[in-house]
Amino acid sequence: MTEMVRKATTEEIINHWIMAISFFLLTVTGFAFLFQLKQLNALFGNFNVMRFLHNWGGLVFTASLFYSMSSYLKEAIAFTVDDIEWIKKAGGYLSRGKVEIPPQGLLNTGQKLFYLAFLFFSFLIIVSGFVIWFLGGAIKPVLLAHFIHTVSFDFLIFAIPAHIYLGSLANPGTFRIMVYGTVPLAWARKRHGKWVKEKGF
Repeated sequence: MTEMVRKATTEEIINHWIMAISFFLLTVTGFAFLFQLKQLNALFGNFNVMRFLHNWGGLVFTASLFYSMSSYLKEAIAFTVDDIEWIKKAGGYLSRGKVEIPPQGLLNTGQKLFYLAFLFFSFLIIVSGFVIWFLGGAIKPVLLAHFIHTVSFDFLIFAIPAHIYLGSLANPGTFRIMVYGTVPLAWARKRHGKWVKEKGF
């Protein structure tokens, strides 16, 4: 029988899906506002309903983002020589032959970089969203907030599909972490050797 180890807690899994669903809702309603899509307007009822869902969905996303920091931020900012070597070798993704990658912790270097970029642009989109929501009558701040909101969204709308691909098809076995929370010990040793050693598995 394959020995399994736990890599994500139940709370982390639930929070991951809350963040994913709220992001999807924000994307759909945001597109509807940006392009005035009447089809989505009809689906939700009217633009006022979509605005309500967008604003309060943003609060859910914000809470979920802050919760994720308790799980991943400390690990994400802990860069070592191994991370520099990982970057030099691009994690082996761009190599045709077999490349020896330095042992990785709970998050590999690519995941660290993605999470930090995701945090940065998510904070921008959250702050600008609150400005748009609460300072609707102040023209200049709101125009700037709309610009920041759109640029941040542009990054996220390309980064999230890449994240989904890398967390599923590109790295078989990774997706089950956010479903079951566990991975085979052999899989973990190969991809997160430093973490396995630290945990004493």
